[in-house]
Amino acid sequence: MLSKASMQEEQFFAVSPMMIFPQTLGRFRVYIRQAGRFVLYAAENEQFTPRHRQKLHDAGVTEVYIRGEQRPDFNHYIEKHLPQILTDEKIPVPERAKVLYGTAESVVRDVFETRLPKGLGKREYSRVVSLVERALEFLASNESLRAIAALTSHDYSVHTHNVQVFVYTAAMLQTMKVDEYTMVQAGIGALLHDIGKTRVPNEILSKPGPLTPDERLVINTHPVKGVALCQDAGLTPTAMQGILLHHERVDGSGYPGGLTDTLIPDHVKVLTVADVYDALTSKRPYAEALPPFQALRLMREEMSNHFDMDAFKRLVLILSDAKMV
Repeated sequence: MLSKASMQEEQFFAVSPMMIFPQTLGRFRVYIRQAGRFVLYAAENEQFTPRHRQKLHDAGVTEVYIRGEQRPDFNHYIEKHLPQILTDEKIPVPERAKVLYGTAESVVRDVFETRLPKGLGKREYSRVVSLVERALEFLASNESLRAIAALTSHDYSVHTHNVQVFVYTAAMLQTMKVDEYTMVQAGIGALLHDIGKTRVPNEILSKPGPLTPDERLVINTHPVKGVALCQDAGLTPTAMQGILLHHERVDGSGYPGGLTDTLIPDHVKVLTVADVYDALTSKRPYAEALPPFQALRLMREEMSNHFDMDAFKRLVLILSDAKMV
């Protein structure tokens, strides 16, 4: 049985004081910890002034606390102020990376789980676009990419998988010096690439053993279902290609169209490599996670006919720079 102190701890989560912006109102209460107790420091809708932050700094306080039930309000606050966070050089890069990763996962989870009874709406799409634009600016440096890489999850979920595939895809596209429009649109496609899996029964997605032929056919519908979910949101063809074509293979063995090398856009070839690598290095219901080096060796030796080798080499370089292999 949990002690009273332990139960109280579970009711709060810690954040950096740098995440609370002077002169900005938040719909959540801020607490500090004193003598094992959580003490109110700033009430909701109270201005968190420079004096508040300076007092915390002078006292050596490195964490403040938010009540667990106010996490959605705090997440909304962080998403709203993400541009300010990611460009604030007073905040250490690892801390900014943690905020970006958490915000991206929160947005994907929200869009996938709670906003899709009728498909992706324009409001949710605008959140995705804003997130991608801000993230691309931050991910332009190797230091930022290394910080994000340290946060990647190896326990598979659709949410973390889409975020991680987006990060790898963005990093590879930046080495190709594609134009800004393509970067953003390809990034949107990467972040939403598996949205169609929300229309695949969970008993198939979570099945621990091999799929039957009929179950495999159901899984193979998720790219088309993903496009259908996004048809009213106004996605561009570039973004839609990431959702529809990420399981195409250069040798023509992929789905849904069996396209070959020259018919697959370059940004999709990059997404495909990122998608497979992240899946192989994540623990899935039917397979343990592979170490990065082993996953890359498997891709090179047993799957080379599936991938564009230039894209594969770019992934290896990105992972090397991020010190992941």
